[in-house]
Amino acid sequence: MGKITGYLEYPRVHEEYAPVKERVLNFKEFIKTLPRDKAEIQAARCMSCGTPFCTNACPLHNVDPDFSDAIYNKKWKEAYDILSSTNNFPEITGRICPALCEASCALAFNDEATGNKSIERSIIDHAWEDGYVVPEPSPVKTGKKVAVIGSGPSGLACAQQLARAGHDVTVFEKNDRIGGLMRLGIPDFKLSKALIDRRAEQMKQEGVTFVLNTFVGKEGDLPQGVHCDATRRIDPSEIMKDFDAVVLSGGSETPRDLKAPGRELKGVHFALEYLIPQNKEDSDGTASPINVKDKTVVVIGGGDTGSDCVGTALRQGAKFVHQIELFPEPPREQNKLLTWPDWPRILRTSSSHDEGTELGRLDRLYALNTKAFIGENGSLKKLRLCKIKLENGRPVDIPDTEFEMEADYAFLAMGFLHPTDLTLDGFGVAKDKRGNAAATYELDTGFRTSVDKVFAAGDMRRGQSLVVWAISEGRRCAREVDRYLMGDSCLPPF
Repeated sequence: MGKITGYLEYPRVHEEYAPVKERVLNFKEFIKTLPRDKAEIQAARCMSCGTPFCTNACPLHNVDPDFSDAIYNKKWKEAYDILSSTNNFPEITGRICPALCEASCALAFNDEATGNKSIERSIIDHAWEDGYVVPEPSPVKTGKKVAVIGSGPSGLACAQQLARAGHDVTVFEKNDRIGGLMRLGIPDFKLSKALIDRRAEQMKQEGVTFVLNTFVGKEGDLPQGVHCDATRRIDPSEIMKDFDAVVLSGGSETPRDLKAPGRELKGVHFALEYLIPQNKEDSDGTASPINVKDKTVVVIGGGDTGSDCVGTALRQGAKFVHQIELFPEPPREQNKLLTWPDWPRILRTSSSHDEGTELGRLDRLYALNTKAFIGENGSLKKLRLCKIKLENGRPVDIPDTEFEMEADYAFLAMGFLHPTDLTLDGFGVAKDKRGNAAATYELDTGFRTSVDKVFAAGDMRRGQSLVVWAISEGRRCAREVDRYLMGDSCLPPF
């Protein structure tokens, strides 16, 4: 460890945020990367535990104690080498990962955790500045061709690993830019899309080919709420004929709907029908068809997607935002004796929530069931809500508690069910009971579907999850594809 008494001497220092009243005026990133001197002091807080729960909790198994030690000793290149050995895109996880590692930090048991996430972001941002991040093309080509369907975090991580192993990799993306929901679903104020573009250029120089505006799947209509810019379709049979292996790495995009009376009213939208056009407006200036300026907004769903809707609505100038959740409010404090080092279920407050609270334009309401959308002349005007209680863990309406809430817009942010059926059915792969690709988890045959030479990774295999899990899945899948093609693999197991 860098400094034996570091965790006793130095308090946790968080990254600086731009003032709320300033940052809600635009969609730009507002969190500042830790400067080198502060990152070096924060790295000294790591206790370099004999059993590093942080490394175990991280789906990528980032070696936080090692890169913290390197940073404390001002070895920034070494820290970058350690971090990039487990994580293809730390500038992304350093911004949008919930930091599972910090919840498991031993220091977090009775103090604030080591700032692994902010240290990680500092390492990679300064690595780009210092020129450490360079293309790593394979010196030897295998002659094997791999198709990766979907350019989200799992697809990109898988493609980069396979290209570095010497395979010819082609990534197919149905939209007009790479990144999947990481680009289209996450607002720019959380993740600048320039970071994705920068990685795309690196991957092109490593030999990865990107084919955009191309949907791979059988002919048919995509579910409502699934965005697609495709101008052409490729039948899966062509992919199977032209490639030695195929990786299905599309997102879990089919949204969970709310079949309440009035669902068809104008002003009721899936969350991504709101977030994606705003992201496109930020990238190319094409005006979003949904603008909630001076309107009352209800966001149904309390997760990350709902939070993104809140932050977007505030930046558009919403009059007021109500965020409602079906289940009761989680506890505000963690009972660490019961839950540490596991990820606790507690009330989480995002930067968007902080913005709404400071501006006086947000409330968060719990234990409410949406019974109906009420309209006038075809447009949404109100929601009819009912209080609920839990019986045997299931929500049950409480009689005589119905009330109405004014709303000009309602955004459904209740999660996602499964990936696109047209792709999975087009390749003929078996599905699990949730509608995901049924792919194996065993180490020796991992990520294989029911169809020979077809693999699945990320949300398409595990269901809706975190970006950090998607990157982990992509890396591990790449190793199994490499083993399938070559009989063995030089790629790391994680």
